[in-house]
Amino acid sequence: MKTKTPTATTTLAVLLLLALPAAAHAQFTYITNNDTITITGYTGSDGEAVIPDFTNGYPVTSIGNDAFRFCTSLTSVTMGTHVSSIGSNAFLECYNLQSVTISDSVITIGDNAFLWCTLTNLTIGNSVTSIGNYAFFGNPTLLSVTIPNSVTNIGSWAFDACIGLTNVTMGNSVISIGSHAFASCGELLGLTLPNSLISLGDEAFLGSGLYSATIPDSVTNIGSSPFGWCPLLAIPVGAGNPFFSSVDGVLFNKSQTTLIQYPNYRCVGTYTTPNSVTSIGSGALLAACMTNLVIGNSVTSIGDGAIQGGSLRSVTIGNSVTSMGSSPFANCPSLLAITVDPSNPAYSSLDGVLFNKSRTTLVAYPGGKAGSYTIPNSVTNIGPNAFYYRLALTSIIMGDSVTSIGTNAFYLCRNLTNVTMGNGVRSIGDQAFWDCSGLTSVMMGNSVTSIGDEAFGQCTRLTSVMMGDGVTSIGSAAFTYCTSLTNITMGNGVRSIGGSAFVHCERLTSVTMGDSVTSLGDWAFASCTNLTNVRVGNGVTSIGSYTFQNCTSLTNVIIGSSVTDIGASAFLNCHSLASVYFRGNAPTARGAVFSGATGTVYYLPGTTGWDVTYCGLPTALWFLPTPQVLNHGSSFGVKSNQFGFIISWATNISVVVEACTNLANPAWFPVRTNTLAGGASYFSDPQWTNYPTRLYRLRSP
Repeated sequence: MKTKTPTATTTLAVLLLLALPAAAHAQFTYITNNDTITITGYTGSDGEAVIPDFTNGYPVTSIGNDAFRFCTSLTSVTMGTHVSSIGSNAFLECYNLQSVTISDSVITIGDNAFLWCTLTNLTIGNSVTSIGNYAFFGNPTLLSVTIPNSVTNIGSWAFDACIGLTNVTMGNSVISIGSHAFASCGELLGLTLPNSLISLGDEAFLGSGLYSATIPDSVTNIGSSPFGWCPLLAIPVGAGNPFFSSVDGVLFNKSQTTLIQYPNYRCVGTYTTPNSVTSIGSGALLAACMTNLVIGNSVTSIGDGAIQGGSLRSVTIGNSVTSMGSSPFANCPSLLAITVDPSNPAYSSLDGVLFNKSRTTLVAYPGGKAGSYTIPNSVTNIGPNAFYYRLALTSIIMGDSVTSIGTNAFYLCRNLTNVTMGNGVRSIGDQAFWDCSGLTSVMMGNSVTSIGDEAFGQCTRLTSVMMGDGVTSIGSAAFTYCTSLTNITMGNGVRSIGGSAFVHCERLTSVTMGDSVTSLGDWAFASCTNLTNVRVGNGVTSIGSYTFQNCTSLTNVIIGSSVTDIGASAFLNCHSLASVYFRGNAPTARGAVFSGATGTVYYLPGTTGWDVTYCGLPTALWFLPTPQVLNHGSSFGVKSNQFGFIISWATNISVVVEACTNLANPAWFPVRTNTLAGGASYFSDPQWTNYPTRLYRLRSP
């Protein structure tokens, strides 16, 4: 074995630990810097890795970023006594890593350090002060954690999705618990928050199993919905806390002007907000056990997603609410009516549906209101999340007054089967109809100009889409995973098709793009496994990477004359590809365009840049049934004060160019006869400047 003595300058080496017992043999890569060593990689296959105290006389002080990332053979790690830091992603996705002993020398655990492992045994050393964001995220087999007294900060999402975690012992020095730190820990039933705690992040215990939690006197900051979806009967606050208070188990700020969290298991028939409350915080009432909610006249604002889930059947909004965040009544499946005080200056209600005051914007539709709904003619805008997750909704009729459909407007309306859009709709927002899995067809009026990202993604029963000529852009993943989609009619105005726009539309058989399309995004039609024919219009200049990857039934492609660039793997694994026809010059290829494909590339006589092969496929001339004018490239247009173009057809065939000046009363006369040597010939007209209008056509002699 070659050895190398590290110096004070940074050195790269490979270390083989032969002095350890056989079970602990491991191979590492490392760097040295200022007489210390950082482990940078692991090349061994042993399940047990032991980080040494020293090598070559220098202490091993850190485990670098990504050092053991994706080491799926690793089952246990023991760290030496000099390791002080564990880098970001150090053990990311070590799926079989079950046991980790973090030595007492370690001070910091980096972001994502043990994300997506399967830890069952975890020992955190007594010197650790900081646990990074996502440090232990997604360890489903982790049952118990003891956080030592040295730890002051627990990062956001640090133990999120540790679904088996039943016990957490928290040291007495923790001052900050980050957002989502213990979210989705459904088996975590109890926890004592330390008296050192100062800050509790947004949704810190969202969806955990906590039956009890007391806010200590030391806490000065609480984020939104810290205990959302937890089965709490009450949220007590220490009597000496100067910032927060609890009234009947409900968590407020000290002055009781903000309702922070209503405990889920506090069941009442009707809950009326206290007269002191002016604000209902984001996520304040998640799955609250109540039938009726009365928002008093003192309340002026309602936060994002403030009221969600539960058995709520009615909401009454007082006369002072002037501000509502996004999705104020999301996922309330039993909610039948939202009623607004008539004197409210900002909002109104009609038949239990919430609108702005003038009823031009539909703000929220109650989740329990079933069947078909016709949007009033006053409405011009369907607001973001207005119908979010309304499972009782089956049909929507929009009048011509509606001009915009907001982001997530009908998100997860899985029983919605029919949508009738009026002729006024101009824009369909991002994820507007995401996962409306009951929707079978969509017809858009000519006024629609843009379809947002993921607008109809995962509409798995959608079979046909008809776009009017007004549509100019189709957003990224707009129709992704529409697995029943067989037919797309694109209007003549479409200019851009976003990345992954039709990915996994597995029943789609053919696609025709008009010449208006100029941009075709990465993955746009990837994994459309029944797609057999594609015509890329003459307006497209670039075909993105992986655009037609895994289109395994694709046999014929026609690529327009303006394409100058094709991305890597654009036709990867198109095993059935027989013919690719190019109307223009040879495009620049960014990588292996046709990997896994066979077939022949055909090009027109008179085009340039072609060789005997193109991107690994053989080439051949493409002879069309009629002569063509190549209306692209540097040869088309005015050159040396003459108007000219290339004529493409068949070798040694003569073609007559005729001209006229008026199509209303055409009088065609021959200008020149061209013989197409090699299938092409250049024509130019020195007389074109003598006419205000000069029109050309081709014919056989």
